[in-house]
Amino acid sequence: MSGLEELYRLTRADIKPAGAMLARAFFEDVHSVAFFPDPQVRRKKLKYAFEFIVRYGVLFGEVYAPTSALEGAAAWVYSTRIERTLLHLIRCRAPSLALKSGLGVLRKQLPINTFIENLHHEQTPFPHWFLDPLGVDPDQQGKGYASRLMRPMLARCDREQMPIYLYTNRASNVAMYEHYGFEVLSEDKLPGTEIPHWTMLRQPKG
Repeated sequence: MSGLEELYRLTRADIKPAGAMLARAFFEDVHSVAFFPDPQVRRKKLKYAFEFIVRYGVLFGEVYAPTSALEGAAAWVYSTRIERTLLHLIRCRAPSLALKSGLGVLRKQLPINTFIENLHHEQTPFPHWFLDPLGVDPDQQGKGYASRLMRPMLARCDREQMPIYLYTNRASNVAMYEHYGFEVLSEDKLPGTEIPHWTMLRQPKG
């Protein structure tokens, strides 16, 4: 028993509310601000990006929340399902969500996505789990939900001897993930921006 059975596993019915919750969680994130500088526009459009991420996790991975109230969420995708094929993108409604986000944002995001995905493939030529994202609703932060979402999967990966890969744009998150046993693989700037980009890997324990 890894403890995952004590969490709530998201279904398709949870995709939109979970996307909205993660948009609130990452509202002040440097990446979010860079692409949606106007807070009103960000409030309206950021949810579409997270709706895509949650949908991908629900369809091709595992997404968990502390409870059905969606106080936070963590999306995990196994390495064999990470590649976002055209079929995957269509199933996740990427074209519709891209239009809602704005074509200008899409044009800026494409080279960044390519950079992130290429780096991911270069750094992890082995089976692993990918965490993207982990977020907690601002109103629910400070209540231990991030730990509640992390620890069961860490236990599972230790039992299965499976590494975990992630990336973050926040320096404060680097220290948090180091607390859980992750180590920094690289520190870069996203192409064409001043946005920092750390990649991290956790090797299984035991």
